[in-house]
Amino acid sequence: MMLYSCVLTLHDNVFFASREMGLLFETEKFFHNWGLSYALFSGRELPQMYRLTGEAAQRPSYFHPTAENRLEVLSDLDIYVFPAQPLQWSYQINTFKAAQTTYYGKSKQFGDKGADRNYPINYGRAKELAVGSRFRTYILAPETVVIPRWIRLGKWAGKVQVEVEAIPSECQTIDRGDYCCDHPLNPLDLPPETRVRLYDRVVMPPASLLRRSQLSGEYLALRGDAWDFWRQERELPQKLNLPYGSRYGANYHAPTP
Repeated sequence: MMLYSCVLTLHDNVFFASREMGLLFETEKFFHNWGLSYALFSGRELPQMYRLTGEAAQRPSYFHPTAENRLEVLSDLDIYVFPAQPLQWSYQINTFKAAQTTYYGKSKQFGDKGADRNYPINYGRAKELAVGSRFRTYILAPETVVIPRWIRLGKWAGKVQVEVEAIPSECQTIDRGDYCCDHPLNPLDLPPETRVRLYDRVVMPPASLLRRSQLSGEYLALRGDAWDFWRQERELPQKLNLPYGSRYGANYHAPTP
């Protein structure tokens, strides 16, 4: 198993609705690891679903037992992608107009058909991550894995450059006990034996993330002289701890139908 450091640089605006506040749709400055996993591995390790109809089109396929592109496929291949945290980011707010429909309309205070306004009835503002923003994530995968140079992310399928480096094995040690992790984590993917003691919560769909966490369990530690030498020109933290044995849906319990 190899640990890869990946820097993501936005060449287009990236938008996804983390929060909806009236007419404003805001994008969180973190990338969820489930979406990143599909962007990085769909079409190769994960089957690409080109058309879905009926019930399958309305159902998330992250862990559905009959979905060909469920995330457990990556776990079976010993691949795991951590969420991405921002290194440098900025926002751009764009106004969009939606088509008029018979099943959707805003109240009069927002410009319904009966209101005397000189702007469209159905419109909104998208707060998007702007071009040039940079993020970092880590990938656990076999040495033979192919990580693409370019991916597409978000509602508008924004173009993102991926720069990958394999972290030398001499920088890594496996420890057990209490540890801190500043990198964002998905609590549904943590090993069942890992205990989360303190954390800051990042509220975003499809599952909230944790950051600045204090945990207990087995973890991958990157520190020491070899790590200090390797990280100097790579904007990497002085110490990095990541939970060891993370798998997609390790703590996920499907809702009872």
